[in-house]
Amino acid sequence: MRLIIRDDAAATSNYVANYIIDRINAYKPTAQNPFVLGLPTGSSPLGVYKVLVQKYKAGEISFDNVVTFNMDEYVGIPRDHPESYHSFMWNNFFSHVNVHPSNVHILNGNAPSLEAECVAYEDAIKRVGGIDLFLAGIGEDGHIAFNEPGSSLASRTRVKTLAYDTILANSRFFGNDVDKVPRMALTVGVQTVLEAREVVVIILGQRKALALQRCIEQGVNHMWTLSSLQLHPHPMIVADEDATLELQVKTVKYFKSIEKVAKEAGFQQILPSKVRTGNGPIPETRIDTVSSPTILAPQPTTSQLLRATPATEYPVRSVSPELIPDRMASRIPEPALNQRLTPNPDQQAAKQANAVSA
Repeated sequence: MRLIIRDDAAATSNYVANYIIDRINAYKPTAQNPFVLGLPTGSSPLGVYKVLVQKYKAGEISFDNVVTFNMDEYVGIPRDHPESYHSFMWNNFFSHVNVHPSNVHILNGNAPSLEAECVAYEDAIKRVGGIDLFLAGIGEDGHIAFNEPGSSLASRTRVKTLAYDTILANSRFFGNDVDKVPRMALTVGVQTVLEAREVVVIILGQRKALALQRCIEQGVNHMWTLSSLQLHPHPMIVADEDATLELQVKTVKYFKSIEKVAKEAGFQQILPSKVRTGNGPIPETRIDTVSSPTILAPQPTTSQLLRATPATEYPVRSVSPELIPDRMASRIPEPALNQRLTPNPDQQAAKQANAVSA
């Protein structure tokens, strides 16, 4: 995992925006091979969208062959509601750049069947070949998208009930009226995010500091779904100084030293791309799976999680073998032992019957 630290929110947003631009330009997308970009909503990415719009108007980037998938949408409010994520994205980004409306994908919180909408969303991502880069923000409790604390790390796009803390935090967008905030949302799952080829998270402000600390300095925990990035091969977190206040000083110094060395070496993030490898063949990571995992040849846990698919049916339980009566005496090779030990129940019953008849 890479942690990039910048002085303030403006510098952080500028770094993320330029990083996305570099990725798209290096990819050289075409109509047949578009760059697929996952996008968030909320206050954190606003600065990123502002810089992207500026760079587009300056001719430094084109979104003509970029396909987008948004992370989430509220359930039950109209699409043209000022606080819907449809409105947010078009007002703050899409209407200011040359992205094609047909390339924009946002979940429909008013679909006749919300479950069917979620399944179709996953299918749409698969049809374009997966997401190349997923930009994300986080909540104060460390949730990524609307994957609230306790969400499964193997979750897919689904309907999600919002935690009260999230409702309270989002009430500022609804005139500080908690009752106006939707209680449910559609969201991509943790697994959906982890399957992106690259994940970049922007974290701003002291209120997000504890979540960043739990992700960086502690283990994977479904109560802090941001920590699932530890399972991704190419995650990067870009944070301002205020967001690092809960981190140990040595942790901050370590990641700053990593960035310094990387900059001196001429790279920021190692990916199997032409930016790093030139025009030759791109090396691919190969993971050999075993048919029956053993202690000597275990199945790689991380690769299993990153390729996990939702269960389509309950697993079939194996049939228990028939129980066969067994006596220890029958295992000892002394012929006369059976006669000296307590006979089996059949012999006892026969002796009792003979005694009664006599």
